[in-house]
Amino acid sequence: MKQDLIVILDLGSTQNTVIARQIRSLGVYSEIYPHDITAEELKVFDNVKGIILNGGDNRIVNGQAVEIRPELYELGFPMLSIDYPQAKCEEQFCGIPGDEALKKFIFEECRAQANWNMKNFIEDQVELIRQQVGDKKVLLALSGGVDSSVVAAMLIKAIGKQLVCVHVNHGLMRKNESESVVKVFRDELHANLIYIDASDRFLGKLENVADPEEKRKIIGSEFIRVFEEEAGKLEGIDFLGQGTIYPDIIESGTKTAKMVKSHHNVGGLPDDLKF
Repeated sequence: MKQDLIVILDLGSTQNTVIARQIRSLGVYSEIYPHDITAEELKVFDNVKGIILNGGDNRIVNGQAVEIRPELYELGFPMLSIDYPQAKCEEQFCGIPGDEALKKFIFEECRAQANWNMKNFIEDQVELIRQQVGDKKVLLALSGGVDSSVVAAMLIKAIGKQLVCVHVNHGLMRKNESESVVKVFRDELHANLIYIDASDRFLGKLENVADPEEKRKIIGSEFIRVFEEEAGKLEGIDFLGQGTIYPDIIESGTKTAKMVKSHHNVGGLPDDLKF
């Protein structure tokens, strides 16, 4: 079942995730996308019911106001503007709208259905993964943390043995953490799991590096290099799987948000990434 979707376009607000959570609490699915998404990119999602334009303190970048592409207005989706003066919408709001304002927009203007729940979400994502991957293989960076473990569980459900998990011990793990990852995913979930002890390699790269941001960049880049090397030993690897969350993405810096700190599963990706 395809769940109805309310798209939030990031125009510099620090409250995007708050609004997305508000919408989801009403039983409707919501996702955040860059402000410069094209009409063609948005058309790929055949379940979009409405668009929220969310401005904020960061909507001015290098002296220029951040704006959406004009053709998005021609798609015919209902639009709600939140603190975004450039919008061609009937309403203007300052700050975060209350539940009643959101309810009116979502259910009366967009005619969205409250059909978002975890069971439907998992079913939709599993089907999307199968469509995207086909008969190819996915290489997943499995750290053992919540983010990558959830992705691993979803991929195992969707494509089974087409998933190849790589767990890298970089020498900075908690005690017995790598052993726990192997036990759960290889022994209990029967995943294709490759264990790599690269602790000497990572610690050597980090030697004499004091700056925390530089360390994070080194770790992120080295992770990808390890996965590329492993993929070279396998056949049919076209996709790289990663698990992350909105706060990690936002903290790592977006087109309109300032960087707080980079995360290894967001920042540090090489420009010549082959996946």
